[in-house]
Amino acid sequence: MAPTPSHAFTLLSRWFSTHARDLPWRRTTDPWAILVCEIMSQQTPVARVEPVWREWMERWPTPADLAEASPAEVLIAWSTMGYPRRALRLQEAAQDIAERPNGFPATYEELLELPGVGSYTAAAVMAFAFNKRSVVLDTNIRRVLARWHGDALPAPSQTRAEVERAESFVPADDDAAALWNGAIMEFGALVCTARAPLCEACPLADHCEWLQAGRPADEHAERRRPQKWEGTNRQARGAIMAQLRTAPARYDELVAATGLELARFAPALDGLLTDGLVVQHEDLFQLPIASRP
Repeated sequence: MAPTPSHAFTLLSRWFSTHARDLPWRRTTDPWAILVCEIMSQQTPVARVEPVWREWMERWPTPADLAEASPAEVLIAWSTMGYPRRALRLQEAAQDIAERPNGFPATYEELLELPGVGSYTAAAVMAFAFNKRSVVLDTNIRRVLARWHGDALPAPSQTRAEVERAESFVPADDDAAALWNGAIMEFGALVCTARAPLCEACPLADHCEWLQAGRPADEHAERRRPQKWEGTNRQARGAIMAQLRTAPARYDELVAATGLELARFAPALDGLLTDGLVVQHEDLFQLPIASRP
């Protein structure tokens, strides 16, 4: 039988007090630092995020600092974390925040107004920066709750019933809610993992319906498609961006440097131009260098 919310909180908060990783953003309640972390952590492992986050917070410790940077500086500093549009959206959010007379948004609704901020990110900032009760529901938390209730993995698309279930586990007290969100997220990242869960190390093993049922296969497996990399447009875009982080280049130079076939190179470059990640100046292609007017 799945654990009750109170029992789950007791056991996971105890586990978290011993096993939580010492991550730098856990030592601050600065909402800007938390927002940068959450945007960077989308679809990117913590090990890759941490050194970039440290560099950004040293270089741009406030939204106003990032707001004044050039897009090229931002894209170069984003390094190879992938999905570079996140970097420009984060800068847009910084510009929005810098212009607000009341400073950093302090409510869930105001956070949702920021470019690139969705329900998960807004809830995470409310929990970890402002210590307010919110329903944080990332991939790790979704997976833990699904397994406690008998499923190998959550459904591909989040459902209203899933959100309601998650809400039922969040304690009413603000402090306890923030602790819960951090604990269950960390537990999903370290123990109740997607591919090789450490069930023998789970303090709630006796209450996991999926484990008790013999760890049945994922019923949604046919609907899931692993993300490819080799041969994809994303790979081609990344190769072009890697070259332009070094220096501007002409079309033929870029083709040669990336080693891409023209059939892959051309649409990838067109997409980067459309997204504003690359600009053309006469016969040179480069990262956008104009600072904010």
